[in-house]
Amino acid sequence: MTDKLGSKKAPSPVSKGTLLGAVFLMATSAIGPGFITQTTTFTVQLGAAFAFAILVSILVDIAVQLNVWRVVGVSGLRAQELGNRVLPGVGYLMAALVVFGGLVFNIGNVSGTALGLDALFGLEVKLGGALSALVAIGIFLSKRAGVAMDRLVVGLGVVMIALTTYVAVVSGPPVGEAMRQAVVPDRIDFLVITTLIGGTVGGYITYAGAHRLVDAGVHGPEQVAQVSRSSITALLVTGLMRAVLFLAVLGVVAGGASLAGANPAAEAFHHAAGEVGLRVFGMILWGASVTSVIGASYTSVSFLVSFSPVLERRRNWLVIGFIAVSTTAFLLIDQAPTTLLVLAGAVNGLILPVGFGVLMWVAARRRDLLGGYRYPRWLIVIGVAAWLLTVYLGWNSLSELGTLWS
Repeated sequence: MTDKLGSKKAPSPVSKGTLLGAVFLMATSAIGPGFITQTTTFTVQLGAAFAFAILVSILVDIAVQLNVWRVVGVSGLRAQELGNRVLPGVGYLMAALVVFGGLVFNIGNVSGTALGLDALFGLEVKLGGALSALVAIGIFLSKRAGVAMDRLVVGLGVVMIALTTYVAVVSGPPVGEAMRQAVVPDRIDFLVITTLIGGTVGGYITYAGAHRLVDAGVHGPEQVAQVSRSSITALLVTGLMRAVLFLAVLGVVAGGASLAGANPAAEAFHHAAGEVGLRVFGMILWGASVTSVIGASYTSVSFLVSFSPVLERRRNWLVIGFIAVSTTAFLLIDQAPTTLLVLAGAVNGLILPVGFGVLMWVAARRRDLLGGYRYPRWLIVIGVAAWLLTVYLGWNSLSELGTLWS
């Protein structure tokens, strides 16, 4: 693969930059603005009991991502291509669901960039969203788009984790209480768990890192060790960010602060570290949001380009168009950014069981699509268990989904 996204050639030695790019593309997508907003909203709602939802989401995340990266990586086929191999037409359905979910999520991602710049510079939200979209578009106008994307998501990912850890230390959270309620919660909310799972491994996020590796030529049974290490690293990065972000907000909530404004996450950081905390939050949210705009657009388009060589050749322009449509929708929709972010997570949580179910079928029944690779039985077991859980959670949250828009 050359630096232009979508251009392919025979697999070559894998660079550390490419692997880190795939790792952070998945991780920064999972810890995007939806998770930041959801963390604040649900921590205010549930307090330390939200730790249980985070723990469940991490366990589901592990089961999902270990399987997705391995099935896609070993087969060398994108998820929708595997779907059509399993049953003609299924891949098109998967693509439609992921692109729809990606569009909804990307509207939320653009709104996240707006909230970030509002906290950082006091910029009006519509203007902030539009300017951030132009930054993301600039990546795909570059002749070295692949390298530019990898470097940006890695750099911003490291900055986000470092800044969030600082605020978590300053806020002084009740760590012991959070650890207790992670195992024995005072309250369990199915919609909260489904929304959180949807915001971290739902929709396009499930496939972001794995598709990036396939595009970079990292695939086949001989690359299984490399693929597995990358997936585990991505999970560690994501889990670390989730933990420190939750603790940062919990420290503020446990201290008695009221977070009832239009941007509660910004208020939390402001309570924890004053004006410095507010600017730090703005940088974290903007970084999480703009990398998620890139991840959502790149991965959603990756579900379309395999259907036609013409689409493959126009990949960068399709990504740019996807960003433009998402931004236009954000500018036109008269809805609070926080509502869009929470809704996006819930929608993607309902989409997750469909595509993941197809990949687990390939793992369990279609060894021919894996180049004869003998798939580990233990991975199949935890994958099927995770799939059943996502179906159950999605069903339980259907009746409550409408309340997000009220």
